[in-house]
Amino acid sequence: MLADTPSPRPFSTIRWTAAQQRTMTAALDLFGMHGVSGTSLQMIADMVGVTKAAVYYQFKTKEEIVIAVAANELAILEDALLAAEAEPERPHARRVLLTRVIDLAVTRRRWVSTLTNDPVIIRVLGEHEPFRHFMSRLYAVLLDEREADDTVARVSAAVLSAAIAGSVVNPLVTELDDETLRTTLIQLTQRMLDLPDPPNG
Repeated sequence: MLADTPSPRPFSTIRWTAAQQRTMTAALDLFGMHGVSGTSLQMIADMVGVTKAAVYYQFKTKEEIVIAVAANELAILEDALLAAEAEPERPHARRVLLTRVIDLAVTRRRWVSTLTNDPVIIRVLGEHEPFRHFMSRLYAVLLDEREADDTVARVSAAVLSAAIAGSVVNPLVTELDDETLRTTLIQLTQRMLDLPDPPNG
């Protein structure tokens, strides 16, 4: 399904069929409601309106579906990450990428909650090298680390990830509209990363 060798575009180059997309959409909803362990392939098939055999034809296991769903979501960030990696002005690169990450987190609040709290998803993605490599690249830019493999970089990445993911799903912000949450979160995380204000203020 996904190549195990590092690629600058590990996710957006995957071509999902329309049937796979429908399966992934249904699975994402069910994972959010029941968790991965509480979601069966039969439940996914019922939501899509096909037989379980049809789901098996698209994906052999739930783990394959988990990886596919994550890849489909993270593909949204690939262009922003590549642009940030090529941007010589590091503060600008970090601000732009941070904005895109927060955009995705805010607009996909339910998915973020599932992604960060479901033990099966955490295990599957933690063992999946393309995902790990992509996240290392992402946090290397956000934290202005040329190498994101040392202990400090890893812990810093974990802190930033927890701050963003924890904020968008916290009950204290449930009633906030997306734009208010997005704007406030960008301001706070820029301060946390000690990013200077852009030249135009």
